Order: sequence, then structure tokens, then C-alpha cells
Amino acid sequence: MASKSQTVGDKIFESVGDLIKLLPSGTVFAYQFLNPLVTNHGRCNRFEKLLDVVLLIACGLSCAFSCFTDSYVAADGRVYYGIVTPKGLHPFSDPDAAQRDLSGYRLRPADFVHAAVSVAVLATVAVLDSYTVTCLFPGLVAAQPMLVKVLPAAVGAVASGVFVAFPNKRHGIGYPPETGVPAPAEKTLLGEEEGI
Repeated sequence: MASKSQTVGDKIFESVGDLIKLLPSGTVFAYQFLNPLVTNHGRCNRFEKLLDVVLLIACGLSCAFSCFTDSYVAADGRVYYGIVTPKGLHPFSDPDAAQRDLSGYRLRPADFVHAAVSVAVLATVAVLDSYTVTCLFPGLVAAQPMLVKVLPAAVGAVASGVFVAFPNKRHGIGYPPETGVPAPAEKTLLGEEEGI
């Protein structure tokens, strides 16, 4: 009985780890740091509105892009990053990439789901930000107190459920795999473990 509860506990911690890994925390931090400057603390003119839209788009693209990156540790112990493609991982800088079988890192439907949820989390943070609402969505100012109560819990529950239903074994930019893990050609590929 203890082993079953340990297995459930391990699964819970693994899911929480996946959730932390998938949430766009760095991008959200950058957005929250730059947004007051770009929006002039909510008192923005046309140019500042344009800058805020550009900031939102850039942060959204960053959230989505990070879901399509992965990494591996080569036999020499170096970590190599790349972009996930339908045929496998396309590394940025591995000189021996042609000799490696990186097809297990191929693009999967779950990658698109993770990208959409990550962008939705960023959009939620943007809608909850008073400067963004005042600048870009003045019609939502009256509804913002209700949104602050409901939206984080709703989006958090949906995001958690999606990340549990579509677990992610990718180690994208900013989340390298543990060192000492052999290169994909020497082990079972991470992509094969996902099942999606």
C-alpha cells in the first residue's frame, strides 16, 4: 500500500514539475517588468499603446517558441539545444548532429497544446494587469475586480489539467536535461516516452 501512495505522490510531484517547466515564468516576468514602462503606468498615448501591443505579441511568440525547443546531452557531456521539427530535433550548434538520430524529438500535437496554454497564461496575466487594461481594454476596467477573482483559478485549473493530460518530457531552452544523460542515439528517445 505504501508503494502505491508513493507512486501517486511521485506522479503528483512530476506533474507539478512539468507545470512549472511549462509555464512561461521568465516571459511573464519580462512582461510584468517592461509593461509599466511601455504603458506609462496605464496613461498611454497611441505610440505607447502600439508598444504595449508589440510587447504582448513578442512575449506571446516567446511563450509559444519555447514550447518547440528541446535539448539533449551529447556523449561529450555538452548540452545542445534545437528546434523541434516534424522530422526530429534540428540542433542550433552541434557539429555532430548529422551522425545522431534525433528523430525521437519530432514535433507532436501536444507541443501545440502546450504552446496554446502558455500563450493563454500570458494573456491572462495581461488581462489582470491594470496598466494593460487601462491602456488597451478600457471597457474591462469595471469588470477587472471580478476577473481577478475568477480568471486565475479558472485558467490555472485548465492549464494544470492540460499539462497533466499532455505531459511534456521536453527540456527546452532554459530547462536543460540532467547532465550525464546519454545522447539520444545511445538511449530510448524522450519523444517516445510521451505517447502523443
